Amino acid sequence: MRLISKKTLLLFFLPGAVFMGAFLIYPIITMVIDSFFKVGITGDKTFIGLENYIHAFTAGGFLKQLKNTLVYIVVAVGIETVVGLLFALFFELNYKGSKIIRSLMMAPLMIAPLVAGLIWKLMMSSSFGIVNELLTKIGILSSSSDILWLADPKWSLFACCIADIWLTTPFMMLMILAGLQGLDSSMLEAARIDGASMLQQVFAIKLPVIKPVLLTALSVRIIDAARTFDIIWAMTEGGPNSSSETISIIIYKTLTRYNDIGYASAMAVVFIVVLIIFTLVFMQSLWNPRKKNC
Repeated sequence: MRLISKKTLLLFFLPGAVFMGAFLIYPIITMVIDSFFKVGITGDKTFIGLENYIHAFTAGGFLKQLKNTLVYIVVAVGIETVVGLLFALFFELNYKGSKIIRSLMMAPLMIAPLVAGLIWKLMMSSSFGIVNELLTKIGILSSSSDILWLADPKWSLFACCIADIWLTTPFMMLMILAGLQGLDSSMLEAARIDGASMLQQVFAIKLPVIKPVLLTALSVRIIDAARTFDIIWAMTEGGPNSSSETISIIIYKTLTRYNDIGYASAMAVVFIVVLIIFTLVFMQSLWNPRKKNC
């Protein structure tokens, strides 16, 4: 069999390399350079060193948005993981009709985040939203205007979390279910013979074995939640009073509304570095236990 030459292989990789250079590497390099400048409306640049980075971590910076982002990640991803695990364990039983119900639960994954945000914005409206109407009918609220989901700073970020949970819980469920279906049935059978209860099987066998799958799904969701933009922008645009403003939102506003390219670039660089560090640490903690056990 004839071997393909190195030049031929390079030609195959060339289109992908050009694409990455034009749409990934070049924009990142430009963004890093712009972060050290004050860019005017006309495009003129004034070198200011680390001033944009200092401003990002001092008063008036994006520390509030960083806090909102962390709260969003903890609440949304935490609930998605727990609910996704419960549904995965439920569908693992493979009862009659489970495949139909599981297929119906996949519906949110087919909806764009922007559309999901608009749907939940209408549903949580204090004037005609179905959420408050249902809560009023079952007696939790005395009036449909008791909770202003999108206009009250106490509830706006949590309202966005609810939309995110509805949209991406099926993803967590699918990932965990795939891990559960790959389990060795002989281990579970041996545990049943030894008298292990359902909870003991879950916490002593299932979760430890699917830990790599679970951690991989968590890392994907944490990164995805950290850069969430569509849902929050469609529902609140970061308001009221920046109560639901995350890092992605403040970067977008700084760039488009305030036309501060340098400051927006500095925040984006910090954000990317944080995500890269998180990914490296998370993946190292994922694979190191395996190396120790070898």
